[in-house]
Order: sequence, then structure tokens, then C-alpha cells
Amino acid sequence: MSTGKKGSAIFSGFRALGLYSNHLAHVVRFHKKHREFYVITAVGQCFHTYNVKKLGIVAVSNSLPEDISCIAADRMLVYAANGKVISAFAKNKEVVHTYTGHEADVHLLLPFGDHLISVDRENVVIIWDVESEDTYLQISFDRVSFEVSAVMHPSTYLNKVLFGSNNGSLQLWNVKSNKLLYTFPGWASAVTVLQQTPAVDVVGVGLASGQIIIHNMKIDETLMKFQQDWGPITALSFRTDGHPIMASGSPIGHIGLWDLEEKKLVSQLRDAHTTAITGLTFLHSEPLLITNGADNAIRVWIFDVAGGDARLLRHRMGHSAPPTKIRFHDQSSMNILSAGQDCTLQSFSTVHERFNKSLGHGSLNKAKAKKKGVAHDTAKLPAITTFASETARQSDWDGIIACHRGFLVATTWNYQKGSSGAHKLEPERFNRNRALSVHATAVDITSCGNFAVIALSSGHIDVYNMQSGLHRGHYGEDEAHAGPVRGIAVDALNQLTVSVGADHLLKMWKFKSKALVHTHSLPTAPACSLLHRDSGMLAIALDDFVVNILDMETRRIVRKFSGHRGQINDMTFSPDGRWLITASMDCTIRTWDLPSGSLVDCFLVDAAAVSLSMSPTGNFLASSHVDGLGVYLWSNKTLCDMVSLRPLPADYEPTVIMLPGTCPVKDTEEDDVVELDGSEMAEYISPEQLAEQLITLSLIPDSRWKNLLHLDVIKKRNKPKEPPKLPKAAPFFIPTIPGLVPQFAVPDTTTGQQSKVVNLGVLSQKSTFYIQLEDALENNLYEEPVKLLKEFGPSAVDTELRVMSPEMGGDVKVMQSFLKMISSILKSNRDFDLAQAWLALFLKLHLRLIAEHPELMEEAENVSHQLKESWLTVETLLNQNICVLTYIKSALL
Repeated sequence: MSTGKKGSAIFSGFRALGLYSNHLAHVVRFHKKHREFYVITAVGQCFHTYNVKKLGIVAVSNSLPEDISCIAADRMLVYAANGKVISAFAKNKEVVHTYTGHEADVHLLLPFGDHLISVDRENVVIIWDVESEDTYLQISFDRVSFEVSAVMHPSTYLNKVLFGSNNGSLQLWNVKSNKLLYTFPGWASAVTVLQQTPAVDVVGVGLASGQIIIHNMKIDETLMKFQQDWGPITALSFRTDGHPIMASGSPIGHIGLWDLEEKKLVSQLRDAHTTAITGLTFLHSEPLLITNGADNAIRVWIFDVAGGDARLLRHRMGHSAPPTKIRFHDQSSMNILSAGQDCTLQSFSTVHERFNKSLGHGSLNKAKAKKKGVAHDTAKLPAITTFASETARQSDWDGIIACHRGFLVATTWNYQKGSSGAHKLEPERFNRNRALSVHATAVDITSCGNFAVIALSSGHIDVYNMQSGLHRGHYGEDEAHAGPVRGIAVDALNQLTVSVGADHLLKMWKFKSKALVHTHSLPTAPACSLLHRDSGMLAIALDDFVVNILDMETRRIVRKFSGHRGQINDMTFSPDGRWLITASMDCTIRTWDLPSGSLVDCFLVDAAAVSLSMSPTGNFLASSHVDGLGVYLWSNKTLCDMVSLRPLPADYEPTVIMLPGTCPVKDTEEDDVVELDGSEMAEYISPEQLAEQLITLSLIPDSRWKNLLHLDVIKKRNKPKEPPKLPKAAPFFIPTIPGLVPQFAVPDTTTGQQSKVVNLGVLSQKSTFYIQLEDALENNLYEEPVKLLKEFGPSAVDTELRVMSPEMGGDVKVMQSFLKMISSILKSNRDFDLAQAWLALFLKLHLRLIAEHPELMEEAENVSHQLKESWLTVETLLNQNICVLTYIKSALL
């Protein structure tokens, strides 16, 4: 906001968590200098680079204007296509080349030495010169007879490229001479994958029919065929570490492992991914297989199990469906709990991906789910709608309580074990009747971690013990509310429980006795509620898009915030309870200031935020958005910069802020001209003196004036016991002038013969301060002498005041000018402390001389009069303050 551009004054995009892969195949590169493999995956408008050794993120590329549609890499560059444009990235980050010329979206890329081959949806193949960005060759295929679906460069085939088609045939081209060398008739099924085998002249062909063909191109002969029963072949890869194994991917997430010598299926990796296998790569000469899929996961498998099977070595996994609820878990602000539509509960670390963990799926029968697996678990619970967590007793028993979409049962989860918990909390009043369509709507866990409160759509509110899972009572004689309960919360000391329901009522209950204490009527039905336990403020979002703030102490509505134009999805308080941050379906994120009762920040996002959470330390705001798989972090600028917040006007129009990690808006030339917005608050600069009648102290350190009277004692104490000894070989030093600010002494450059007659005027040379006091006696302007004396150190001040006396070559008129300078300082009410210190030293040095000269006595009396007036003002103010403080301490209020 300080630059004149609209946006968020408080938050700025930091980074996105939980984004690892999408539906595009990964790319593996080998760095010769580092001797290490790297895997590159596309994520929306940018790509991530991970090292295979630890799957730690190494780099995040700059964003492109659109989502990446295809990605490839060679030894030096990474190529990414977005729409009709291809960009080449250097150092995994910066765009160094751009290739434009396609009239349709590009869907295939193949690095080819110093050239790049690209294929678009209109069946046009363009070969680019990488460095010059020029078109080397363009080939157009007839879409009816040959629609390109795969491209590959056969190993050792110079200038040759093999194209596969949806029609089933293959064509081998010489791209240097632009000639079709040979056409392979195919196998009556669309070609989906072309992959070079470890053997020269032999290529692996994956078909849409599920067939895998190992074909010798040189003699045009099929060596072997395999049939996969899981649908089309999505990816192929071959081991190069001495084992004749081929891996094939399928659309349902299974991986088949085939023995090429025995020509049979030897093993399966079932449910390797929950979606289609988009990429398979065996690392060169290593028993490692890298896979990725559209389920937002990267996995590395190692083949060290007897029988040729593989086991999962390491992985990075996020939500495969958008998150619905996010919350910071502990007070360290390092872990974010996230519940997604993929029915999982996951924890993302704000520090490093290696601290991420998945708590898995919820199941009614945990033992059966382990035997059958998640995919075949008939008792698997649906997605979590809301949850609450507490760290107080999480090392002793479960610390997370969650309710599921359309389900009556609430589940507990254990964060430290990283799994679902020991209890399934369900009230007995319904006799396990699933046909009643009653479900849990809201949950909360007490600050001590011992009790969980669960609200139901039938209006009931039950309390359970988290350790034993036993029912510990309910609120109300039968039902707490006449309709569904929309929000439930327990205060910090387990004294009160507050609930809001669809019957337009807010009710407060005694936590222990379950007795109703207070009822408050709401203007419309509430959508959700949030309690800030430290301040006792309860935020209630209503269906008319208004947020009410209720004080739990006074039990009254103290604030009403209106301005949203859509359903309020979530709310979060700042740690100090000063701000309330709300997100709604109008795509805005608004920050409300509770003390002033005003809107202080508002910005738009591309996709509406469905959940918000402010970190307990206040450094991050986390958000999840509609149709987004990631958790986005926004940094709080007020922690590291001075941000002036003022109420936004009613007609304020927010601007769109891109989500962290997405494409930044390019600044135009007009944006470079900064225009200050009248609605923004200018930075306040404090004047030297707030008012002329106020006494102002100097900003000079105390060490410069406090010890002026005791300077002789200090010098005597610091006198060296022995004279300084010269070093044997003293280094060369440039002579300096003594003072607080170091200055080099300018050597005398005058040449010629100097007179041998001694000039006595040199011995009585006047200082600059002395000359300025003489001039001030005539023009009565003392600003310059005061400014100069403030720059001196204690010793220099002592010397200047000593040389004023006639005995040291000074003059009585200069002493009189110094007293006038002190009088002018006292009249201006500035530098009050310095004037006192300088005057005290002057009187100590020249008190007897002042008594001998009438003009000095007269000037000293003027200074004494000014001093009494100044002190009388200070004394009056001090006495008034002491009187008020004494009254406050002793009066009975």
C-alpha cells in the first residue's frame, strides 16, 4: 500500500504447501557436477525440481501466464509449453528462450540435441533451433490418416525421429533431410507411449488396447507382446541395472512389472497411486523407480525385496482433492492440519516437506481396513467436514476430534501416531439407526484436552471423555436447540459452553452442570461461529452475510461487521484477538479491527477461500481455495514493517491478488509512476520540538554531558601507570584530527623557504567555536555555536570552556557571549539537559572571574532568571502528576 498500488496492506503471498504433481509426466535429469538425479514435476503454472536422494525441493520455477500443458528437459534447459507458446528455463527457474509459432496448443515436446521438436493439437510438428529460437523445419500431418500421439528419438539413429499415431501406425522420419524413411503398419490400436529399450534398434510401444509391443525397428519384427488388463498403457520404463524388467502404468493406479526374458508378468504394484500413472522412470543403473500421478503424489520405489517386488522408499504426497478445512495445530506455527475431499487428514509443515505426514482415512473398522486396504474398505468414512485439535494431552491420548459429511459418528485422531484414533463417538439415543439422517455438524475440544463436545443436526449436544471415549452428558433436557446446531465452543477455563443453532438462538451453558445460563436471540440463522478463548470474543457469521461479535463476559453483541456479498465460509482471529479475518464466496478476504469496529484490509483472490487459519505466532495466514489442492501461506507484513492501518471507505474496491506461486502481474510503464492514494496514511515524522511551550531534551547520549563536572577525576583515574612504549617497527598511519568524527589531517603542501622569525600569533590561534561566539555577540544568532558544541566530546567541551578566560588567551566578552548563548537555549526550551551541563561546568571553571566583572554578573543574573522560569514550569507539571498518582493510589474507587 505504501507504493501507491492497491492490494493487501497486511498480507503478502509467501508460498504454497502440499503441491507436488499433476496429470503431466515427470522428467528426470542427471547433474554431472553434483553426481545426482533430479526429478521435475509440473504444478499448475510452474514446475518444481526435487532431488531424488531425499525428495527435497531444490527450485521452483517462475510462473507462466497459463497452466503448463507439456514438459521436457535436456542437459541444460527445461522446456515447458503453455498454450501455443513454449518457454525454455535455465537453472530450473528463469525463462531464457521463448518459441512462438504454433497456431494450436502444444501437447508433445522432445529435446533433440541442439533442437527442440514440438507437436500441437492441429498435428503440426515444428523443429526449433534452441539458441536462435528460429524454426528449422515444419511438418504437417493429415489428421485423418496420421494423428501424432507420441514421439521418440531412437538411440544411435542419427537425425531420426519416430512418430506414433492415434491411428495405430508409426513413421520414422529423417528430420535433417525432411524425408519419411519408413512406415510401420501398427497393431490396430492407438499408440499411447513410445519408449527406447536398453537394446539398440528395439523400442517399446504402449497401445490404447492395453497391449505392450517390443518391436525391432531395424528388421520390422515384433519380438514379444504383453497384455495389460487394466486399460490403456499410460507409461513405460525399463530397468538398466542388469535385470530384464519392464514397468507399465495404467489408468487405475496399478503398475505391472514384466520379465522380458521369461516373457511374463512377475509382480504388481497395486494402488501405487489413486489415479492414473502419468510418469514412470527407472533411474539409470539403479534399482529405483520414480512414479507420479494426478493424485498430487511423487513416489520412489526400491527393488530390494526377494522375488523382484518393490517397496516404497520415500514419497511426497498432498491432497488429491481440494481441502475443506485447515487449522494450525500447535503453538509453534510449524504444522497445519488439513482435511480434504479425498477423505484424508494430513499435516503440512511450514518448515520442510520432510515433516509432512498423512493421518490416513477414517474407517468404522480399523482392523478390517488394514486387511482389505483403503481402496477396498467398505466401512471407509466420508470426507471430514470440520475438526478441532488440542495439544495439551496429545502424548497421552487422542487430541483431534472430527465429524464426517452426512455421518453421525465422530472420530478421534492421534497426531503423534499419525493415524486415526481409538474411539468412534456415537450417542446411544439413536440405537445406531443410520436411516434417521442425523449427522454431526460441529465439534470442539476443551483446552485441557480431556473432553470433546459434539453437536448434531438434530439439535443435540453431547460431551465425551477423550481418554475413555465414554459419554459424559448432554445439554438441555432433551435437545439443546430446536434445529441443527451450527457452532459449538468451550471457553478457556471449562466454565461455559456456547452454542448457536438454526433456531436463531445463541445459548450459554454451564460446562460442568450442563445448566442453561443465558439465551440470546439472533436476527437471522447463523452459519458458523468461532471463539477466541484468550479474549472471550465469539464471532458469529449469519446467513445474511453479517458477522456479529459477542463478548462472553458481558454477554452482549459488541460489534457488527457487514460488507460481504456471499456466504461466509470461514473465520479466524489474530493471536492477540485484535483482528478478525473472514473469507466468503464473493472471493474476498477481509480483515476487521475489533477495537475500532472497522474494516482495515480487503483483497480479492481468483478462487474463493473455503478455509482460513491464522498462525498462533501471527506470522502466517493459511488459506485453502475452491478447486485448489494446495494450502497457501500469506506472510504478515506488520511483523517486519511499519504498516499504517486506517478504516477503508464504504465504496472501497479491492483488487485481485494472485495466489502464492502463481503468475505475477507484469508492471507496465504506467505503473512505474507512483501516485499517492489520498486514502493512505502518510508516514509520520516527528518534529524536533512538538510545541514551543514544551521543554525538549536533546537526543545526545548521556555520556557526552553527564560527566562534564567530573572529567578531571576520570582523567586522573585513567592516567597510565607507565609511559607508552613505541613499537620496534611502527606501521604507517595517516595522521588524524582528534574529535568524535574521524578526519584525516591534510598535510601542508606549501613549498618554498619559510621565515625563521617566530609568529607569536600562531600560538594564540582561536578555535572555530570561539570565533562563532565573537560573531554571535554582534548578530545575536546562537544556533551555529550551539550546533557546533553539540558535536564535541566531553574533553573538547572542557577545553573550549577553559580557553575563554583571559588567563588562557580568551576574553571577557566571549564569556559574556557564552552566557547569552545559554540564555537563548533556555528561552527556546530546547536542549534543556545540555544547557544545564554546560552552565554547571562554566560556573565551576569561572565562578571567581564572573564575580570580578560586573558585565558577567549582570548576564549571569539574566541566566538565573531564565533558569527559574523554566524550572517552575517543569516543577508545576511534576507536582500535578504526583498529586494525581497519589490520589489514584489512596482513593477508594
